[in-house]
Amino acid sequence: MNGLQHLVDRYLDLFARTRPVDATFMGLKGHDGQLPPSGSEAVRQEQAELTALLQDAEAAGLTPDTPADRLDLFLLRSQLRVTLREAQERPRQHNPAWYTGEAAFGLISLLLPGPQPTRAAAVTARLQAIPAFLEDGTRTLTPLNLPPDWVERARHEAAALEALLRRGLPLHPDWQADWADPAADAADAVQRFGTRLTPGTADPACGRAYLEFLMREAHALPFTAEEAEGLAAAAFGTLRADLEAMALQRDSGRSWREQLAALELQHPALDELPGTYRIWHERALDAAAPLMTPAREYGLNFEFLPAWAREAAGALYFLFYRSPAAQAPGTGSVYWIFPPGPDEDAYLRGQNVPFIKAVHAVHHGSVGHHTQNARARQAASRLARLGGTDGASGIAFLSAGTLIEGWACYAEDLLLEIPGFYTPAEELLLKQFEMRNAACCLADLRLHTGRWSLDEVRAFYRDEVGFAPGRVWAETTRNSIYPATRLMYWLGTRAIRALRAELPLQVQDFHDRLLSYGHAPVTWIAAELRRITAPQGVA
Repeated sequence: MNGLQHLVDRYLDLFARTRPVDATFMGLKGHDGQLPPSGSEAVRQEQAELTALLQDAEAAGLTPDTPADRLDLFLLRSQLRVTLREAQERPRQHNPAWYTGEAAFGLISLLLPGPQPTRAAAVTARLQAIPAFLEDGTRTLTPLNLPPDWVERARHEAAALEALLRRGLPLHPDWQADWADPAADAADAVQRFGTRLTPGTADPACGRAYLEFLMREAHALPFTAEEAEGLAAAAFGTLRADLEAMALQRDSGRSWREQLAALELQHPALDELPGTYRIWHERALDAAAPLMTPAREYGLNFEFLPAWAREAAGALYFLFYRSPAAQAPGTGSVYWIFPPGPDEDAYLRGQNVPFIKAVHAVHHGSVGHHTQNARARQAASRLARLGGTDGASGIAFLSAGTLIEGWACYAEDLLLEIPGFYTPAEELLLKQFEMRNAACCLADLRLHTGRWSLDEVRAFYRDEVGFAPGRVWAETTRNSIYPATRLMYWLGTRAIRALRAELPLQVQDFHDRLLSYGHAPVTWIAAELRRITAPQGVA
């Protein structure tokens, strides 16, 4: 449909101009030297363009007759509606961590290894753009009543970015002498930005109406926040009871927390970590072969985080695994292993084999995000190839979330169907992960509908869910900034399981078809798969 694809072209042009850092991560060309337009006039201009494009898309009267076109139209309308309402009610320019994240990953997106050499001129241009970008941010943020935790997060990120600019960047193998002066100017600007931020008292909750809008328009979920809360609360209670029963059966003298803590002793030596990651990645690829078609055609290399990124990475959205650029993926990508800090023993306990297997080898690597992204790059829908791109703060299209995170969590449990892949103790760990996802869905809903405060969410995560104390603040602050993101893990997994039980497809066929659509809501994929599997004459 030429009319539809013209609209998609217009949207991608607008997206790249207003979100050039995400465009770099996607592999879209032409914007690598830019940071996002951020002044008040730029915000008004973006809203005007979004409104005009949405009106054109809705007035076009398009009736696509292929799955790819139907998905492109859905994603186009979804993105326009979600982005426009965000700009009107909860603009990203009103979040101080948006400025630090975009500035940091504007550089990092160009410095990570990839199929093309480092674009030195683009690095220079983004370094030079940081001071004005952050000055715009200060002018925008100064009159606002900001949630205090958002300010604290931005300050942490500003300190990390300053460390990257002053000490990390000169360690990059492609360091250029002419980066020195603009890097120093940028570092000074980052320091000023952080010191000028003033925490306020604003409630970070988005409200029920906005949350349900995201559930409906982005995730295409068929229920209200109240209905979703009921499902998540019931599941949390059941899974908590299941976890306690499993622990009791395994060892009546130790709680589930104690049994899971004992898994931390099962760790390799420091120099064995890359090999351990790779071994379990490859074993997972082999084990899953009867259940799906793993992505073996695209490489994944396990390496310790490079020296230039080490000081800055911890406070930033620096992922172990980042989705390869859909438009320029090359032949493989890197999976980063974060290096130890001052306490090597604590670090190695965190690098235990059960966690490496479930989280690094399966959820992120092998048949999890690694395979899902490889299949998405081959999707017929143009927008579905791009929506799951990891950007400066999260995935590019919220609508991709139930499939991306739903699939990766589902993949962890999928390998339970292969006898011997997990030990009984590791099965207990997976049950805790599932309980945690239901709990985080519940917290997302209760925080943003106003039932729980941020402090109540933190107490729940710490006391009931079993999050490591050091992770609670960062996790909950992120939840408060991005509503309807934590719910997509459990609700996405739930939808995939229900769809598999419903459809008359062989297991491998089901999984391969599911992933073939790319980055799309699971509920939308379900509707398309029902079309295919419906008896002839029934649609």
